[in-house]
Amino acid sequence: MKKASFEINFNSEDIANIIAEAITPEIKHRIPKTKVDISISGKKLFLDINAKDISSLRAAINSYLRWINIAIDVEKTI
Repeated sequence: MKKASFEINFNSEDIANIIAEAITPEIKHRIPKTKVDISISGKKLFLDINAKDISSLRAAINSYLRWINIAIDVEKTI
């Protein structure tokens, strides 16, 4: 099993919660061969990705980080 963990710091707890809520539907629609967990502690969002192989891990990392980035961009424009 391959694993990657990310800790993303935000300016406020509200923004961390908004971003987590925005990507939660993507976690429910799993990427094949992966398991993803998300948690929040204060202004920090934690993303843990487990995958059966390195290519699945890479695909999941690219997808989730891109979705988080898009959610951040949308939050900034609102």
